[in-house]
Amino acid sequence: QVQVVESGGGLVQAGGSLRLSCAASGRTFSSGTMAWFRQAPGEEREFVAAINWSGASRYGADSVKGRFTISRDNAKNTVYLQMDSLKPEDTAVYYCAASTSWAVTTLGAEYPYWGQGTQVTVSS
Repeated sequence: QVQVVESGGGLVQAGGSLRLSCAASGRTFSSGTMAWFRQAPGEEREFVAAINWSGASRYGADSVKGRFTISRDNAKNTVYLQMDSLKPEDTAVYYCAASTSWAVTTLGAEYPYWGQGTQVTVSS
């Protein structure tokens, strides 16, 4: 079994920062790629960023790429999403997803394992 757990969400003022953490666990899990998705109220789930265990990464929209940074700690099977210069439009539930593939895919369907989500709220 593979478990994916996110943490680090909360309430922050516009212009502030948050760092989300995502840990994947399981004795037989060979860490490949882990990704962040987000879903705002009334909107579709959106790809944010992904990184594999070799360090290859991919980002979503340009607005995200310029302000968010994904990183990893392979020893802990953990990825982080550093979010700077937060805007109210970043408000969403942020989900972590994991795949055994080393391909840094942006498609949610390619990630078999998902966390429960963590709420990020950015106030004006």
